[in-house]
Amino acid sequence: MNTTLSIIYFSAGGTADLLAQSVAAGARSVPDTTIALHRIDGTQIKEGRWEDPGVLEALTQSDSIVFGAPTYMGGPAAQFKAFADATAYLWRSRAWRGKLAGGFTISGNPSGDKLLTLMYLSVFASQHGMTWMNWDELPRQPDGTNHLGSSLGLMGQNPVPPGAPPALSDADDLSAKKYGIHMALTARRLLGRAVPATVASV
Repeated sequence: MNTTLSIIYFSAGGTADLLAQSVAAGARSVPDTTIALHRIDGTQIKEGRWEDPGVLEALTQSDSIVFGAPTYMGGPAAQFKAFADATAYLWRSRAWRGKLAGGFTISGNPSGDKLLTLMYLSVFASQHGMTWMNWDELPRQPDGTNHLGSSLGLMGQNPVPPGAPPALSDADDLSAKKYGIHMALTARRLLGRAVPATVASV
């Protein structure tokens, strides 16, 4: 039976977008998993309010949702927060209750206070009655997996200076793909659906 995973995220310079694409690539390697990416952009925000009923409906139909935002000034980017605020009516109706959730963030520094963004994302999910899925990879593995040592979700570090073309480090690309696999496999297991014996390497 198929499972659906949606990734909703904001990316200003494009690096968070690359991270989202790598998460999606990893999740797609798990059989019978359908992935949808939704990038938040400025056209959806009018007078400070985010609006896109089609995206919210697609998220509501998903089994699990991954939230993503760069960390700015110690928290998620304002554009992501505008999206989060727009889900209040879904919160009230408990439309996302029981769904699975995860999250990722990226900033230019190794710390960059990214933990605060992941904490925000997990609290946002919990307010919706969702079940947050932590990341189970050990930190600082020899191949670069989880090189920033995060357990609450996926963290990345932007390797290029401001204004340069977006890029991911090899460690972040690998970590994101493994995180996507983890999210897809965990969703299948928790939803009582067949889990493949093997998954293509990333």
